[in-house]
Amino acid sequence: MSTTSRTAVVATATVAAVAAGVLAYAAYFDYRRRHSPEFRRQLRRSQRRQARAEKDQAEANLQAQRQAIRQAVDEAKEEGFPASAEEKEAYFLEQVQAGEIMGADPSKALDAALAFYKALKVYPTPGDLINIYDKTVSKPILDILAEMIAYDGSLRIGTSYTGPAGVDVAELMREMGAVPGVGLD
Repeated sequence: MSTTSRTAVVATATVAAVAAGVLAYAAYFDYRRRHSPEFRRQLRRSQRRQARAEKDQAEANLQAQRQAIRQAVDEAKEEGFPASAEEKEAYFLEQVQAGEIMGADPSKALDAALAFYKALKVYPTPGDLINIYDKTVSKPILDILAEMIAYDGSLRIGTSYTGPAGVDVAELMREMGAVPGVGLD
């Protein structure tokens, strides 16, 4: 017999032995599952522990993401935003373009959301821009952006125009009881 055929016989025998072992274990496991109440209890406990561990891990990941979002917003505020209209326009275009490029890569969702957030901070009517984002930006990035907006208390979403002497017209209308936009459908 040649070495090639011996190797083939040994490999076939090994594969057959492993398959028989897996099949025997599956039959033993099924027998224990069906006939042993203690074994079933152990399986349920194991499943509950696994579910609890997964839940704890998901909660830890959520807290870590929220902390990263807060840190990114705080860093963006520390950097500051442009003041003049021309600088704001250039900054806005730069940030939207960066957000679109990073948004194509799911691993850079936080960076993309941060770029969209920075653009939102300099846009004159943030509520309108959010409507545009809602139609064009993917949901994971939009969710992170919503967390950023919620964390930043200084961002006025409903404000579309601040009148003379810094009077917030939308806030003034709310105080007077007027509901803007009713009947304009």
